[in-house]
Amino acid sequence: MVRLSTAAPDFAAAFAGLLGQSRETTARVDQPVAAIIADIRARGDAALIDYTARFDRLTLTPDRLRIAADEIDAAVASIPAELNAALDLAATRIEAFHRAQRPADLRLTDQAGLTLGMRWTPLDAVGLYVPGGKAAYPSSVLMNAVPARVAGVARIAMCVPTPDGVLNPLVLAAARRAGVAEIYRVGGAQAVAALAYGTATIAPVDRIVGPGNAYVAEAKRQVFGHVGIDSIAGPSEVVVLADAANDPRRVALDLLAQAEHDEAAQAILMTDDAGYADAVAAAVDAELPTLPRAAIAGASWTAHGAIILVRDWNEAAGLVNRLAPEHLELMLPDPEAVFAQVRHAGAVFLGAWCPEAVGDYVAGPNHVLPTGRTARFASGLSVFDFLKRTTFVAADAAALGRVGPAAVALAEAEGLQAHARSIAVRLGRGGQ
Repeated sequence: MVRLSTAAPDFAAAFAGLLGQSRETTARVDQPVAAIIADIRARGDAALIDYTARFDRLTLTPDRLRIAADEIDAAVASIPAELNAALDLAATRIEAFHRAQRPADLRLTDQAGLTLGMRWTPLDAVGLYVPGGKAAYPSSVLMNAVPARVAGVARIAMCVPTPDGVLNPLVLAAARRAGVAEIYRVGGAQAVAALAYGTATIAPVDRIVGPGNAYVAEAKRQVFGHVGIDSIAGPSEVVVLADAANDPRRVALDLLAQAEHDEAAQAILMTDDAGYADAVAAAVDAELPTLPRAAIAGASWTAHGAIILVRDWNEAAGLVNRLAPEHLELMLPDPEAVFAQVRHAGAVFLGAWCPEAVGDYVAGPNHVLPTGRTARFASGLSVFDFLKRTTFVAADAAALGRVGPAAVALAEAEGLQAHARSIAVRLGRGGQ
């Protein structure tokens, strides 16, 4: 963990080093992923079954690639009532927030007499990838599937690896709650390839969403263009702005909540009080050994954690915009004032009673967010990711007469005579 101060003469260089810190995997997996994709395209189900046996130690036949309805029933029945209630609360809140995002179609007639508009329509089919490695995240099932369903996507196909044949009941229960019934027990780059190009068993989709390891991320990168994707997600991150009025332990836990995701995750505290910075650092050290994922959180905090002492919150807001973090907590007396200065952040949590973790589960906005400073140009997952826009134009002879001559002039200036004549002939110019 590094300690920085904006008052230090070397701060600019030190902060630039923090910005440039590489937290992505350095392993090159593009060639093996390309080989897997090519194999799936060539051999379909047979290749998918081979890779599942190799990587997940699970022998399948084509009829067992899809998880049967009775297996899902059994998984859902095994979930304790309180967990089912928690899933239902989360799904209800996520659905309500995303339903409020649905846009209206646009239609207007302008002064020239042309009717112009834009129509929103859902994608036909979406593929959802769910990890099955270090941890299983039923919350991610809800965050990816519910917006697709709200958007009106007719078909949602989910792939989840089941190493050694072990199904995660809560993941299947989350899928059931989100209205997903088409679930396949396959993972990795091979699952992404199957969703993108299809096999005899798995029909292709139009967009693939959901997190995964380096192989999954690279596979999504390589199939992009043939299908859409949500993003290439990197390690998780949080920036917390907190003054000395906050309990140091609460802030420490908020920082560790990100650190425990992954050894490459990053947690940063900005504060205007040096003594408080010391107190939070001590609270992190005290809390860390008590966590089940202490090794992961400790590696993250040691390698990528930071505490930055700032002069004031205006200065802090400027640093936040340079960091463009995935998550931002504003644990300040007037968080809205600082929030007004923030241009780049995936999701913002306002006030001392709104930890980022509530956004991971039950707040309602999506927790699939831009990482690695991509909040400078990207947004979190939403209903819009499962919709597409189609514009339309209608004109009668009078309307074309008002705007057509300008179009003819521009087409001729570009040397596109067929363009010009297709309009001119309608204007009674003989198409010359």
